Amino acid sequence: MRHISKSDCQTKCDKIKTCPEIDANNSYCYRAQCYASSNSLAKALNLNLNQYKTSFQSRLGITQWIKPYTDLILKELIQQGIKNIAIVCPSFVSDCLETLEEIDIRARNNWLAMGGNEFILVPCLNSDPLWIKALTKILLS
Repeated sequence: MRHISKSDCQTKCDKIKTCPEIDANNSYCYRAQCYASSNSLAKALNLNLNQYKTSFQSRLGITQWIKPYTDLILKELIQQGIKNIAIVCPSFVSDCLETLEEIDIRARNNWLAMGGNEFILVPCLNSDPLWIKALTKILLS
């Protein structure tokens, strides 16, 4: 939440529901960027709004974190009768503590304990040759 304040986000947003599309008022807002990435990915996969959700993890102590929280979204999905999910973490270019421990271990264990069947974590780009080639191109331009 501190990042949103520091980004000088000027968009009216309740910080709970989906962020508005990125424009000049929220172009530096991390939350808005996350929603834009999720929406772009869903569009590329031909998913409708009922087939995906965006959530945030990494809550630490009493520090206010970005909502909605992943663990609460997982509970909602189970309550809706959804048993199979795939999770992607587009804010990360390489798997790290958040993706491996918080999602692939803790969230997976919680999902299965709540009665979920399938839990797929789509790996980050990591050292995929196409990503390295694209990164090299970006750095050399």
